[in-house]
Amino acid sequence: MDKLTDDVPGCYYNRTVQFFYEQSGKNISAHWRPRDYVVVSLGMGVSVIVILANILVMVAIFINRRFHFPIYYLLGNLAAADLFSGIAYLHLMFHTGPWTIKLSKNQWFVRQTLIDSSLTASVLNLLAIALERHQTIFTMQLHSKMTNRRVVLLIALIWGLAIFMGLVPTMGWHCLCDLENCSTMAPMYKRSYLVFWAVLNLFTFSLMVAAYTRIFVYVRHKSQRMSQHTSQIRHKETVFNLMKTVSMILGCFVICWTPGLVLLMLDGLGCESCQVLRYEKYCLVLAECNSLVNPIIYSFRDTDMLQTFKRILCCLCRRGDAGRKDTLSGMRCNTLEQEVLSESNGNNHHDNHNDNNNHISPRGDHSDTDD
Repeated sequence: MDKLTDDVPGCYYNRTVQFFYEQSGKNISAHWRPRDYVVVSLGMGVSVIVILANILVMVAIFINRRFHFPIYYLLGNLAAADLFSGIAYLHLMFHTGPWTIKLSKNQWFVRQTLIDSSLTASVLNLLAIALERHQTIFTMQLHSKMTNRRVVLLIALIWGLAIFMGLVPTMGWHCLCDLENCSTMAPMYKRSYLVFWAVLNLFTFSLMVAAYTRIFVYVRHKSQRMSQHTSQIRHKETVFNLMKTVSMILGCFVICWTPGLVLLMLDGLGCESCQVLRYEKYCLVLAECNSLVNPIIYSFRDTDMLQTFKRILCCLCRRGDAGRKDTLSGMRCNTLEQEVLSESNGNNHHDNHNDNNNHISPRGDHSDTDD
């Protein structure tokens, strides 16, 4: 976007980032204000936690063969997307505030592309997991019959769409030649793009609500039929656990994303009295928190995943290269042994309690793990 030639009539390719900020009314402070320190400090802290948490999830899925199923591959890709989101947001924290003035237009577009692509990938992964759970529950399977090839193609599609969405503004949906339609929150993006991006994410959210609502209604109906063969306590526990999981998934998504999407929509629609800049950075931090919540909801509630986390953390606490190597080897062996024992116990439990296998867990099995 940065050119050394004269501006094309009606275009502003040679103007600085500061020029577009001033034209849109988003003035950049030359010095650090208390609010800047608070937002940047909070953003860096959240980013570091997001990065570490999602690395832990990815390592756990890699080393434990019990997690080598389609649903876990999607969870691993979700962790990868959230990891990328944490890195992108950390990059943003080092290129925001007074530092923004020093950015070239190319650097500014790279900054925004990273954020848009990473957050879009997280949302698309959430949708893919919701659809996978919907298909698995309604076909009464322990795990999806999706082949590894299809999983890889789905993951590639997710990243392809996410990267494409991030690059759309740089491919022409910007306002370098349409200054009057520049947005306030993203001064080199057209207002129409913000509306498009917000509507697309709200539509994705609606699909997730529909998928999980159907799962809830179906499982509740099945549990009522199962109550003739199981105790009333078990029946209530199954329904309650499902309600809590669905409420956490949808509730956290709404809390983290709705404020930012509404703010983008208002800015895109040209609401001059909405004071979108006043809440912009806080909404962005809140949206980033969704990448931290995802590992908690989809992974930390799984007992096997928690046990794998503990082994990884215990391994990291050991000092000495040789000690760490031996511990990791032992951890992998113990994990495989426990897989055999767990599968054996699981088969016996399945034979004795075949009608009780309707508890929905994030990993896609029908275990009796309590929350």
